[in-house]
Amino acid sequence: MTEASPPLSTAERLLEAAIFAAREPVPLRTLATLLPDGADLDATIEAVRRRYQGAGVDLITIGQGLMFRTAPDLAGALRKIIEVPRRLPRVALETLAIIAYHQPVTRTEIETIRGASLSQNTLDALLQADLVAPRGHKEVPGRPTLWGTTPHFLATYGLRDLRDLPKRSDLLIEPDPPKPAEPPTELTPEPLAILDPADQTARAATD
Repeated sequence: MTEASPPLSTAERLLEAAIFAAREPVPLRTLATLLPDGADLDATIEAVRRRYQGAGVDLITIGQGLMFRTAPDLAGALRKIIEVPRRLPRVALETLAIIAYHQPVTRTEIETIRGASLSQNTLDALLQADLVAPRGHKEVPGRPTLWGTTPHFLATYGLRDLRDLPKRSDLLIEPDPPKPAEPPTELTPEPLAILDPADQTARAATD
């Protein structure tokens, strides 16, 4: 006969409910104020995380908060029922990658790195997706706006913090080698689809 699981503590139930109810990562400081007096936050998190091991969702750390995400191996199946948002244009993905790896960065610096001008439509697309936001002004003549990624960027890509970003070389696809009969052609490597938020949608348990 299967042994019954031990009853959940009030602290575990509160932490679980708070994270399920939120669409964004719940800050640890918020969870700490929610738990009953005397409850150990770290122990409570670990107890909930253990309970979900091997389940359909994982309890993961994003930035300074926690959220539930669907297990990675189920993402493919969930795409059949979850609407995937419109993909960002390639120029927007390139711009997002530059901001992520060089932040805080000005518009002029983005254009210099890309080797092309940056349209307002591209910047607006990233702003509307809540992937980038102003980060003050650079103390140079004209005081241009500095741009950086948002907490939603971390949540979208399942990152604990910016130090978890893949190496830049991992985000590039090597160009196809030239055919022997043709002269070599220089190709610009393309960003991997990992940079597209649309590819992450099926992994969000609460969306």
